[in-house]
Amino acid sequence: MLRGEEGIEAKAEGQKKDSAMNGKPCKLALEDGLVFTGVSFGAEGDSSGEVVFNTGMTGYQEVLTDPSYAGQIVTMTYTEIGNYGVNVEDIEAFTRRVQVAGFVVKELSPVVSNFRASKSLHEYLREFGVMGLAGIDTRALTRHIRVAGAMNGVMSTEVRDDAELVRRAKALPSMNGMDLVRVVRPEKAYDWPEGYNSAFAQAHRDHGSRVFDVVAIDCGAKVNILRNLVEAGCRVHVVPATASAAEILARKPDGVFVSNGPGDPAAVTYTIETLRGLVGKVPTFGICLGHQMLGLALGATTYKLKFGHRGCNQPVRNEATGKVEITSQNHGFAVDADSLRATGAAVTHVNLNDHTVEGFTHPDKALFSVQYHPEASPGPHDATYLFDCFRSMMESGSAPTAQDMHAAQEKLAHAGRKG
Repeated sequence: MLRGEEGIEAKAEGQKKDSAMNGKPCKLALEDGLVFTGVSFGAEGDSSGEVVFNTGMTGYQEVLTDPSYAGQIVTMTYTEIGNYGVNVEDIEAFTRRVQVAGFVVKELSPVVSNFRASKSLHEYLREFGVMGLAGIDTRALTRHIRVAGAMNGVMSTEVRDDAELVRRAKALPSMNGMDLVRVVRPEKAYDWPEGYNSAFAQAHRDHGSRVFDVVAIDCGAKVNILRNLVEAGCRVHVVPATASAAEILARKPDGVFVSNGPGDPAAVTYTIETLRGLVGKVPTFGICLGHQMLGLALGATTYKLKFGHRGCNQPVRNEATGKVEITSQNHGFAVDADSLRATGAAVTHVNLNDHTVEGFTHPDKALFSVQYHPEASPGPHDATYLFDCFRSMMESGSAPTAQDMHAAQEKLAHAGRKG
């Protein structure tokens, strides 16, 4: 956290006007021929990826640094972005780097005003060589993607020929079948000891005296997931997505967690094979890509959504408790419900917008998973209780029941009222 003189300096700098308003003309061309022209900020040059949209009103720094967005050009639907700058705390990538392929906004705020800010959004993207595009009709782009589906696109400050940019976009490989975990996974194992360490984070949770040894499989993990595992009373050892089941079981963990990540889950065959070797042998919890790969490991199938779920306002019903959670989400694939039920698994959570699977357990195996992000960052904390359900599963050796989930939700709500 910025304190003392550093914080004062950051505040003073944060109230200056951003020089990005004088950027070069920049184009975004979609593979179906639609072209938008605006002005660049951040880096200049060329960039490409799958064009998607995020409906969050805030949280753009967490979006930019979420490894699940690797290979994607992210459009923010909220009209003004950048007004509170970026800071040293709200970074979600273990590498501390920006993860998106490109960033699109309607209006880039010319002023940064936030006592926590250390630099502007323009400076931040430029530092990491990531292109930004401002001044286009992001509502028109979003509506187009909702109708036509997420698709590949090319951004450029160098190429002026629309037809050439469209040709390049058409030549890009599809997200279907793409293993992007290999781009964001760590090369080596590491320990993660840190819980909530910011004055702006949630209150620390009382988890009792017992500490559980957890192996976290990092497929592009957000660091706030690892913080929440620590807050739930876990000693966290992180391994790359390429780690084998034998390597993980050799550590004799109390539980295994498998993380979020980018790309097509079916393409990450090495982690799916690892999960097949873990299911039924150790309590296992998955989030997002981890949820999808656990489904695949059981024998279910996955499919690509038309435009995905990305934002911090997605309604999910917990089928076990009947309660609705407002959740943070970022995914473009889903687990097929019929194929999942055929494996013996039970669907526990459903998206109320399109009724896709958002969570499941298995009555005969100590595992459960959710498609959304209970760690938020950004987003509401409705689903933080799921980390406590993981702890309960490691204690009991059984997947959480409706009663377990209800008790965890009530405990979290009571703690919030007390705070």
